[in-house]
Amino acid sequence: MTSTYRVQLTPDFGFARAAELVGYLRELGVGNLYLSPILQAVPESLHGYDVVDHGRIRAEFGGEEGLRALAAAGLPLISDIVPNHMTVPVPESGNAQLWAALRDGPGSPEAKWFDFQWPVALPVLGDEPGGLRVDGPILRYHDHEFPIRPGTEHLPLPELLEAQHYRLVGWRESPGYRRFFDVSSLVGLRVEDPEVFAATHAVTFRLIEEGLIHGLRVDHPDGLADPGGYVRRLRPHVSGPLWVEKILVDGERLPADWPCDGTTGYETLNMITRLFVDPSSRESLIETFARHTGVRDDYETVTYQSKKQVIERFLRGEVDRLTAALGDPALRDAVVELLAAMPVYRAYANPGERPPEESVRIVADAARLAATRADPDAVAKTADLVLYGPPEAVVRFQQTCGPVMAKGVEDTALYRWYPLAALNEVGGEPDRFGVSPAEFHAFAAGLPPRTMTTLSTHDTKRSEDVRARLAVLSELPREWAMAVDSWASVVSFDPRLDYLAWQNLMAAWPITVERFTDYLLKAAREAKTAISWMDPDPTYERGVREFARRAVEECGYSVAAFTEVVDRYARAGSLGQKVVQLLMPGVPDVYQGTEITDFSLVDPDNRRPVDFDRRRRLLADPDDSWDGQKMLVTTTALGLRRRIDPEAPYVPIEAGKHAVAFARGDRAVAVVTRLPVGLERRGGWRSDTITLPHGRWRDLLTGCAYTGRVPLAHLLARHPVAILEG
Repeated sequence: MTSTYRVQLTPDFGFARAAELVGYLRELGVGNLYLSPILQAVPESLHGYDVVDHGRIRAEFGGEEGLRALAAAGLPLISDIVPNHMTVPVPESGNAQLWAALRDGPGSPEAKWFDFQWPVALPVLGDEPGGLRVDGPILRYHDHEFPIRPGTEHLPLPELLEAQHYRLVGWRESPGYRRFFDVSSLVGLRVEDPEVFAATHAVTFRLIEEGLIHGLRVDHPDGLADPGGYVRRLRPHVSGPLWVEKILVDGERLPADWPCDGTTGYETLNMITRLFVDPSSRESLIETFARHTGVRDDYETVTYQSKKQVIERFLRGEVDRLTAALGDPALRDAVVELLAAMPVYRAYANPGERPPEESVRIVADAARLAATRADPDAVAKTADLVLYGPPEAVVRFQQTCGPVMAKGVEDTALYRWYPLAALNEVGGEPDRFGVSPAEFHAFAAGLPPRTMTTLSTHDTKRSEDVRARLAVLSELPREWAMAVDSWASVVSFDPRLDYLAWQNLMAAWPITVERFTDYLLKAAREAKTAISWMDPDPTYERGVREFARRAVEECGYSVAAFTEVVDRYARAGSLGQKVVQLLMPGVPDVYQGTEITDFSLVDPDNRRPVDFDRRRRLLADPDDSWDGQKMLVTTTALGLRRRIDPEAPYVPIEAGKHAVAFARGDRAVAVVTRLPVGLERRGGWRSDTITLPHGRWRDLLTGCAYTGRVPLAHLLARHPVAILEG
């Protein structure tokens, strides 16, 4: 297992189109083709996480026949699986298990599939009354369909509604089931039940047994009742690689008893990004941010405020259900404050088991903080109950921590506090500006040898090259402040949004008005300071559209000129982070298209179609453009990666402030430039040298040979990076 290449399958890009890429990907140096979910989802789905049928390969992709043809094309396949949830489709009859459970109630075989509260609240009703009608055995509401309990078809409508195993409620209300975060159209599954586990994994396991699928990526394990137990049940069926999409917050580690190869790499992404950020600009960038936005609170305060808003506005049902499981309504305020104080997505306590020391420490630390905001005795009681109390309470608390972190931090705080948006990534810490080479080396040396590493994914807030541009601002804080001041004097709208807009406009340039508008509308809805997904405001949204249009049309020339200056340095960061990721410990993943520059923003922008014809041309004949250099670096590093033992030791090499270097055993050495603005201002490399490990080394990018002590001015004369093979 040397590397993976992630593709996002869509109805327009299915198995046949993926098979056409195999020759190109093999030439690129890719080891495995990594697929987004392949089981039957909503037919029009562009991402595949809204599964409706675990028993079928998705028809829109070409079905099982198409998958077999793709597997025969020559690259081992990795599949993304979604154990946590299914979709509630429209019409609802599209999910057979959900339909049967709603029709036949808690005693039905299908009822065990879902984490329901009976009768199940279904949040579908609009603000206008009316629209419900009976059509034989079906209750219809606009495009929605619901099964009618047998024997109640002829009751008057009010009585019929009372007789069902579900109740229809307003679309803003919480549903009567566990869901994916706050997405009511994704209903939680109970894969802890052996029959549900078997039914939802039968096709996947068969594909593995037949050799069609080589390994798995597990989506959102933290939503499950027992993530560790799930991974332990899964592992015997997966002889190949097994990765979990676990978000590790700064310094957190994957539970040691999970028998998997590692995470999907967000912690590595964040460490690599920080490596190319100059921490000396921290206060300057925070001040510019505060001056433009009016936000004077620190990140910790904004995070707390964001979590509280999300809990009370969007997760009330989850908190109410957890409080009920604790058995004491008076503990609700303590529950809210304990959830808001939790620093991680989950603490991993299981009912009836002694919780790990680390889990106890995390909850105790959170309780100490929560006790400053709520009744200390109630907080202490709550903390004890979520670790040692009723089984449902222990599980519910664990399953609620993730949504609070994801919606409160990822999808709220990161859109409110953004002095340097390069740091605002999934699992990131926006107030941690940079890491030293020594800190990075210590992190890299401790990585599991087969964990996944990444720079861009289908879920990143910004692509790797957008972050590379933004990182340069940490070396140009005064120039950046002057530029954004000039743009803001021409076009302004909402101070809480504008400064984020200017960062992303510059870093994603060139960008169409349509793409920029879509990004800003999503950012505003996520920030929840003026609008949200649940609380639209047509007047505000018109203002966003007008701001986006004017920003591009009236400031585009100036933005382009500033970006041109940034790119003189961002290229070094772009190539440098690619080399580091592809050659450090772990199995590197290349997200579709990022073998050359990609300036995408948050989904769905980062799931746009990729121009593979252009990439094929550059692979055949890489020019000296940024795209050509990134292609050369990517294919060279992937090729070398195939010749490196995954267990090869990571050996830091001293390279000074403006370079990072490491060896992988006696096979490879990576050398990259960091903080290139500062390097230029000090007059270049001057007499700086690097001492290579014993032996003779050849730079695969230039063909030059080196031994011993080498001047960095020579080694990095042609490219800002070097890829050396012993």
